[in-house]
Amino acid sequence: MPSNLARPITILMADDDDDDRLMTQDALEESRVINNLHMVKDGVELLEYLRREGKYSDASLCPRPGLILLDLNMPRMDGREALNEIKSDPNLKTIPVVILTTSKDETDKIKGYTLGAASYITKPVSFEGLVELMKTLGKYWVEFVELPADFEKQRY
Repeated sequence: MPSNLARPITILMADDDDDDRLMTQDALEESRVINNLHMVKDGVELLEYLRREGKYSDASLCPRPGLILLDLNMPRMDGREALNEIKSDPNLKTIPVVILTTSKDETDKIKGYTLGAASYITKPVSFEGLVELMKTLGKYWVEFVELPADFEKQRY
């Protein structure tokens, strides 16, 4: 039985594709997943957000995420490099990272899990598939996963 039923979490999505970010936002809304979604365009912005640097320095506008959705193929710093940085940082390594990418490459899957990803999911090709994925992801991360109390308020 889910213990933290309908407890909203902050989701941080790192994806360089405007359409993918918009579709994911729409899919989350349509799936009625209770959340607070923030988005960045690449690994550099992801780490700036997580480290509260530059335009992400205001903690009230950029809360610690309870979940990161990470694309692998992004400019400047790709998802593999960003994941390595996150999991190497003692202040960030406890944040669950779900790789959400178009890559079906077995090497990417192995590397993702080796670096500490919580899950590896290939992006669905249809909007309906994305809505269903967001429902399932939301149900799992919002209703079933038990994060520590005040996890998102932890100093990092």
